[in-house]
Amino acid sequence: MRTHILLFITTGMLLSVACAPPEQHERPTARQGSERVQAVTTAVGNGIDASTGGKRDGNHINETENGRMDEHTVNGTETGKTATTATETAVLGAGCFWCVEAVFERLAGVLSVEAGYSGGTTDNPTYEDVCSGGTGHAEVARITFDPAVIEFADLLEMFWHAHDPTTLNRQGADVGTQYRSVIFYQDEEQKRIAEASRAAAQKQIPDPIVTEITALVAFHPAEEYHQDYYNRNRNAPYCQVAIRPKLKKLRLE
Repeated sequence: MRTHILLFITTGMLLSVACAPPEQHERPTARQGSERVQAVTTAVGNGIDASTGGKRDGNHINETENGRMDEHTVNGTETGKTATTATETAVLGAGCFWCVEAVFERLAGVLSVEAGYSGGTTDNPTYEDVCSGGTGHAEVARITFDPAVIEFADLLEMFWHAHDPTTLNRQGADVGTQYRSVIFYQDEEQKRIAEASRAAAQKQIPDPIVTEITALVAFHPAEEYHQDYYNRNRNAPYCQVAIRPKLKKLRLE
């Protein structure tokens, strides 16, 4: 639940941004952004309109007569890669799914992001079920992307920068197993890439990474009011205090 952060806000006791990784765990290149992450984050968010449900108005991909897609642009910036009709999905948990969704939907090559639940023991859980901690689900985002524009490994590069993978069952003020850091792989190739990415990230992070890498069994979409949450609720306290600073830190807004 998010009520605790509202208490911090009203009492003026919020000393750090919830959902953002603590400074001491920050990768050495995170402040400036590595060259690879800068290439991934060509979508800075200004072109995303809440009225279009998070779609990049005027910058979406259009099919050509030969079945290929036009050069992908976000806010008028070319990514240097040509989009295709093929898509893949990634399911990632990095704390509050409102935060995760807001980050990844701003990346060039990401076609859609859906908030949901994975890794639990019951079917079709509700938000209240998951928040109880009794179902074992994690809050996750299912990211549909064009691998010709952005690869699974690139998404994971942003994943490590966008949260603190060293805190067990916690991101900032959000505490509970539903906020655990987890990569749900969908085939052996995704598993291999995830394990290699975690190993590379660990070389840059002094504290042990606790991110789980586990097979995806099921993805359950979250309730409609959770979808595209930041774009539709930019002035909400949680968005102002937790999500917006994260996006600015990652140079996505």
